[in-house]
Amino acid sequence: MASTRDYYEVLGVSRDASVENIKKAYRKMAIKYHPDKNPGDKAAEEKFKELGEAYEVLADQQKRAAYDQYGHAAFTARGGPGSATAGQQWGGFHDPFDIFREVFGGMGGSIFEDFFGGGRQRGGPMQGDDLRYDMEITFEDAIYGIEKEITVDRLDACASCHGTGAAPGAHRAQCPMCHGRGRVTRSQGFLNISQDCPRCNGEGESVDKVCTHCRGQGLARVESRIKVRLPAGIETGMRLRSAGHGNAGPRGGPHGDLYVVVHVKPHDIFVRRGDDLLCDVPIAFPVAALGGQIDVPTINGHVKLTIPVGTQSGTVFRMRGKGVPNVEGYGRGDQHVRVVVEVPARLNAEQRKKLQEFAELCGEDTQPMMKSFVEKAKKWFGK
Repeated sequence: MASTRDYYEVLGVSRDASVENIKKAYRKMAIKYHPDKNPGDKAAEEKFKELGEAYEVLADQQKRAAYDQYGHAAFTARGGPGSATAGQQWGGFHDPFDIFREVFGGMGGSIFEDFFGGGRQRGGPMQGDDLRYDMEITFEDAIYGIEKEITVDRLDACASCHGTGAAPGAHRAQCPMCHGRGRVTRSQGFLNISQDCPRCNGEGESVDKVCTHCRGQGLARVESRIKVRLPAGIETGMRLRSAGHGNAGPRGGPHGDLYVVVHVKPHDIFVRRGDDLLCDVPIAFPVAALGGQIDVPTINGHVKLTIPVGTQSGTVFRMRGKGVPNVEGYGRGDQHVRVVVEVPARLNAEQRKKLQEFAELCGEDTQPMMKSFVEKAKKWFGK
């Protein structure tokens, strides 16, 4: 392929980039545009070929010097000063897939494991899987904190073979499939994929008689009772990590972790917003009009709240420090009390008479909100 783009631009490197930086740039972009990752994408295929061409030139000291001096003409049979000689010397470009294999081929295992850092040491013990446990607790438990004992179904070392997977008296020998390496490599197109040996499960050894209890896996499912301490102030969605209480790893590998996800039941009175609490408290009309004191529930018992004269329904009062303790120990939130004035639903004859008398005594001075609304309504309707 005869590219017209600058090779340094193709790889996204500067003209004084080191060979190592050029190689890193090629690795990153070659994986991104490889045809196997972009099936049917002709643009990605051309980009992949262009990357191979650019890398082949810039990674070679002599080719790079010729390119820096003559540009693309250095690699064409007829294209400018020195081009014929250069073209005869280089003899065209290699297959871009051969270049890809050359760059990644010496990396051992799967290129995706090694390149992105997802691999592990071959044949070494592997950590067990993490587990998740969803715990539902009461509102009060979340506020005050609590210690609970939970039962977790997890994998642990087999009690019969102590995690070895071998029956008592079994003979161990080098695995004939991986020859003791614990890893096997298979070819898939241009890739060499490295994985745990399926015969010995990556151990590098095989036994002539496996444990009948765990069928050679070395792991057995057990019920474990674990104590979990929930701190005061915990809320729905928070996770607690219990180290080492997940599944055991194969071949004596360490345990994973247990993550406890908390779900808090709703409360009949309080609604939580972060470290603050909200609640609605009904008050009688005379209390709202004349003022007084009411009992308000808090998470630490009832407290007195003073209601000023003429309090309107929906007024919110803030009670400092009566909220939820911060889960990280940074004080407490507040409690916000919204009062709702309750209008009597049923009146007897005497109550109705007294209330009518009260209404007749009330003028505009006692109902400024009503007066303001009437004035605005008159302007709106042009009256």
